[in-house]
Amino acid sequence: MTRHVIKRLPIDTGVSGWEAISERAYPVVALDYDVTADWLIIGGGFAGLSAARRLSQLRPQDKIVVLDARELAKGPAGRNSGFMIDVPHNLSSGEYSVADEQSTREEIRHNRLAIAFAADVAAEYGLSRETFDPSGKVNAAASDRGLGLNENYRKSLERIGEDYRVLDAEQMREMTGSHYYRGGLYTPGAVMIQPADYIRGLAQGLRSKVDIYEHSPVLELTREGNVWKARSNRGSVSAPKVILGVNGHIESFGHFRGRLMHIFTYASMTAAFSQNEFGGEVTGVDRWALLPADPMGATLRKITTNGLSRIVVRTRFTYDPSLRVSDRRVAGIAAEQRRSFDARFPGLKDLPLEYSWAGALCLSRNHVPAFGEIEEGLFSACCENGLGTVKSTLAGMMAADLAAGVNSRELDQYRNQPEPSKLPPEPIAWLGVNSVIRFQELRAGREG
Repeated sequence: MTRHVIKRLPIDTGVSGWEAISERAYPVVALDYDVTADWLIIGGGFAGLSAARRLSQLRPQDKIVVLDARELAKGPAGRNSGFMIDVPHNLSSGEYSVADEQSTREEIRHNRLAIAFAADVAAEYGLSRETFDPSGKVNAAASDRGLGLNENYRKSLERIGEDYRVLDAEQMREMTGSHYYRGGLYTPGAVMIQPADYIRGLAQGLRSKVDIYEHSPVLELTREGNVWKARSNRGSVSAPKVILGVNGHIESFGHFRGRLMHIFTYASMTAAFSQNEFGGEVTGVDRWALLPADPMGATLRKITTNGLSRIVVRTRFTYDPSLRVSDRRVAGIAAEQRRSFDARFPGLKDLPLEYSWAGALCLSRNHVPAFGEIEEGLFSACCENGLGTVKSTLAGMMAADLAAGVNSRELDQYRNQPEPSKLPPEPIAWLGVNSVIRFQELRAGREG
């Protein structure tokens, strides 16, 4: 008998603006009885729901159950910036693209496989353009260093034949309404999503094929014979195969301990404003999406629905192996984001930041996922390395294929990676990682 007792459950700090403005069209159902299934998926984010959809395609007659500890879209899946990025996006380095050309091409192919999967979700389930928008994104530069980083990135894209467009300061101003930026690098393959709407829309589309239970944390996972049993507060699920789509919480299930970096990033969303009031010269066109030229800088997005707009600003990273941060820290960083926002949009100084929140990332030192069959019948689709929308979608797809015995070139390449490398012991890791993060944030300067 194998037994895992899960003593640490997810804790989310602050109210995600994405979730707050998202509308839900179906009721929350919690597990309150014992269930037998063919498949159990733990985690209802990008990895878990993608695995569920893939399994429903591969094994349409099988019974599939998804358990999530919280309400869908209130956890990390509904707290990210909503960029589905196809080109390299390595947050653990000072630049986005650091791999060799062959590895870069493979990464792009895998990213685009995940984006195509998400595009099929959007088409099949009728997701709106506000939820799934194939608009591309811009790497925005506000300093000499930022312009240099964009130029390095441009050269790396050119070497492998990727499309891009260089934007000057005036084009950036026309797009955003801000005089802050000195240039930009546009890449067309990224998709902008409203992450909470996407997760809820995917779950709604799956409800006829998959049983989804929320507010149903797994407290104990045991294996007897050929069957795994997950016990929750008021019920259980028994299944021969289990997929864990819990990102950094895979350590709470006893695997990859001491190998994953638990990083939090922070975001704020403005109150809604009218395009008639703050459009055009003040905030530019209806929608835009900016990544910082320096990975440690500020990410910004403007969204518009029915003539009302909001701007989201994401800055700061912290390493927190406890997997929790305080309300006080979120409030303090929100004050820093206010200053960053006002520097870019001085005409919006009286516009409140209505929502502020923290969101968890999971990174490995060697930039690889925590993936594979980790015990008999137990599969991991975790550690998204800072690009949760795409990497977790891909991990869920690949875990479903692996568990179902489906062979492909993509799966062979994906699974042929080393496991996450070990971290130094605490508190050395805490001191080292946070020191590196803070140095890189200070070096980002005006990009932050």
